[in-house]
Amino acid sequence: MKKIVISVIATIVVLFFLAQTGLLAPFGIKQLSVFGRENRKSSDVDTSSEEYMDTANNLSYCFKAEGQYFSVYQNGGWKEQFMTGVNIGASEPALFPGDLTISYETYLRWFKYISEMNCNCIRVYTTMRPQFYLALNDFNKDADKPIYLFQGVWVNEDDIERLSDVYAENEKILTDFKKDVLSTVDVIHGNAVIPESPGKASGTYRTDVSRWMAGWIVGIEWDPNLVINTDEQHPNMRDYDGNYLFTQSATPFEAFLCRVGDALIDHETEQYRFQVPLAFTNWITTDPLSHPNEPHFDEDKATVNTENIKFRNFDPGMFVSYHIYPYYPDSLNYQEDYLSNKDSEGKVDTYSAYLKDLKLVHTLPMLVAEFGIPTSRGMGHESVMGYNQGHVDENAQGAMLTGMIDSIYDTGYAGGLVFTWQDEWFKRTWNNVMFDIADRRPFWSNIQTTEQCFGILAFDPGAKYTVSYPDGDLSEWDNAEATVTNDQGDLYVRSDERYVYIMVKAKDYDFNNDTLYIPINTISGQGNTKAPDDKLTFDEGADFLIKLHGASDSHIYVDRYYDAFNYHFVESRILSDFPVLKDSDKKDSGNFDEMMMCYGYNLKVGGTGVEVPDKAYETGKLQYGNGNPESEDYASLTDFCYGNGGVELRIPWQLLNVMDPSSKQQMGDFQEEQVFTPQDFNAFDFGFGYTSDDKALSISLSGSYTYDEWTIPTWHERLKPSYYELQKYLQTYRDNEKNNKKGVTK
Repeated sequence: MKKIVISVIATIVVLFFLAQTGLLAPFGIKQLSVFGRENRKSSDVDTSSEEYMDTANNLSYCFKAEGQYFSVYQNGGWKEQFMTGVNIGASEPALFPGDLTISYETYLRWFKYISEMNCNCIRVYTTMRPQFYLALNDFNKDADKPIYLFQGVWVNEDDIERLSDVYAENEKILTDFKKDVLSTVDVIHGNAVIPESPGKASGTYRTDVSRWMAGWIVGIEWDPNLVINTDEQHPNMRDYDGNYLFTQSATPFEAFLCRVGDALIDHETEQYRFQVPLAFTNWITTDPLSHPNEPHFDEDKATVNTENIKFRNFDPGMFVSYHIYPYYPDSLNYQEDYLSNKDSEGKVDTYSAYLKDLKLVHTLPMLVAEFGIPTSRGMGHESVMGYNQGHVDENAQGAMLTGMIDSIYDTGYAGGLVFTWQDEWFKRTWNNVMFDIADRRPFWSNIQTTEQCFGILAFDPGAKYTVSYPDGDLSEWDNAEATVTNDQGDLYVRSDERYVYIMVKAKDYDFNNDTLYIPINTISGQGNTKAPDDKLTFDEGADFLIKLHGASDSHIYVDRYYDAFNYHFVESRILSDFPVLKDSDKKDSGNFDEMMMCYGYNLKVGGTGVEVPDKAYETGKLQYGNGNPESEDYASLTDFCYGNGGVELRIPWQLLNVMDPSSKQQMGDFQEEQVFTPQDFNAFDFGFGYTSDDKALSISLSGSYTYDEWTIPTWHERLKPSYYELQKYLQTYRDNEKNNKKGVTK
């Protein structure tokens, strides 16, 4: 008996050695590895997710990129699949992206929403915490419609800014990038222990999600200065010949990407006998095209063309990945051949024109890894198509997103991923970044900031419900105590992490014909005690003045002395096309200015020399509508509504020059200090009065409103109308997948 046991053990050892050397591969027996795919417990393997077994090369894969599309291995064959999905960020309210504390239960719920929206994939930008991969695997094991993963690998942007050369300091950026790539491969295969490090995911990774991998998307939107400086400093670093990737007529920067990509494939192949399609992040700014009408040199001075990276021994193949938005950079608005492109209704369609143009210079499958429209109240860029960066209603967001998916499909791309799944409170935008406090952004919702509002999933203030909706239903004010009471009626004030809410119940008030004024004193020692014509006066300085005159002529104005737009953009001559206003340094001048928002600087169109003036719009113009998401006529950009004898309105904190409501900090006296400096505040004073026939009116700011600071914001999830629009639209892709078609039947 002892001899038999020894013989069996010896046989196992010999077979193990032969398998390790690959000598049994011709017989269909793969390499056995302690960390390899065969080490998975049978209970961890989902039989509904199949792998193509390449026994000749002793490896396997589930996806490949070839022709125009991705193909997934199912039911013993390859099925072409048009990829539709969303990018997922790493934050919730109160979190910066590096905090990475989203729970397993939250991810599981989100995956259910995303699958029910008829998406077939998601993308993340960097290594997530272990609970993300566990939730993805647990969801997919039981899902009728699994969600595939595009995994990204981030690059240290601080090093990029400091070094501006991937080979500087003994190739620090290259070395660290390759290290992160190898670590992320181990994470995907459930074979990693990552120690704690500030701003990065950490923990023990034991969930193998490789069978759900649709592709690697490596890198970030490359800074053109990094690309150019690397190329100029290292002209002899053009060539690289790896085991799987090699360069052909490449630049030094493209060779850098080739090195990183080859290291990724080599590690995944040798360690796990598995391969996944690969791409490198790119964007319009560094595309291979020439944009003769681009007004900004920086947006067309560098090129990254991953077609110069070739592959061998890599059947899953490479694809190209681009971030493509309809409003940035400006060449999309001014390139003459794009402007001549029209859609089926005869409207200008520069988005499709660019997609077609880009496709001409690529041979690999093409994925639009980011496209999106934010539903912010503020606006950052304008599109000639009307697909603007912000100031877009949530209903319109859905129509615009489906329109772009249509264009992506019609031009023969492999898929498109919406940016982004969830709103992100921590984000900033170029045109109002100077008006808030950087390390306090996650603790409140700045609806004026475009970058915070790209999500399909909203994070609305309030643990279950928002304080108030301007919808004509006044029931949420039933038990409120009036802030102001005078002979014309009552004014009530509330607030939350996004707005200051006001409700006025005025006696004998005619909404369509009377003019209602609400002066607000927010900062001591300044403010106007009168309006320019002296017919409107106040008993103390008003820093802001709300005027409601029917549905179409209502605004919030700011004391010229406290006009942050005028101070930052006009007085500095950043916007030279706007006239310098007199008395801006004079207190109590009686001047109230329209509240403006800049969304573009003066520019000269390349090639034509046409000059385009500075761009700004009146962000203080108040929009009438129904702001209740549960209403059939819901309009997300609603500022005020009248009904049941009362006017309800909501004013974003930033339109009251509040830099952080959570810690009660506002802009100080920037005219005196010549800089935006936060200072504490305690309470705001309110008054109100209405008049008809332009009669004189004197208003007392007799009511004081205050609230408690917060360290943890309250919020609840809400699916925007765009979710349901996408759900309905993407169902057509799902229906046709059942019939083995790539997507929508035209």
